Amino acid sequence: MHSTIIIKPVITEKTVSLAKQKNVYTFEVVKGANKYQVKEVIEKLYDVRVVGVRTIMVQAGTRKTGKRRLSSQTSVSKKALISLKKGDTIPLFDIGETEN
Repeated sequence: MHSTIIIKPVITEKTVSLAKQKNVYTFEVVKGANKYQVKEVIEKLYDVRVVGVRTIMVQAGTRKTGKRRLSSQTSVSKKALISLKKGDTIPLFDIGETEN
């Protein structure tokens, strides 16, 4: 049940910079999930302490795909922004870091 609440991490330039600067991580979650369920699952899966959870409903839209640029409809989804306790990190978002 717990792993079905989180669909996938949202990894973009913006979310990676949020993770580095403000310790806020973004995940796509099931539409019916509430903040308490998301917090519980993140704490169990990644062994971190969650300070806060903000959720956003992403509205459906159109997108053009393929060589003929045909329109397709995107579905409604829900994102959760997870704020972690200082010092805790989730290693999925450590993309692009180079040690020099």
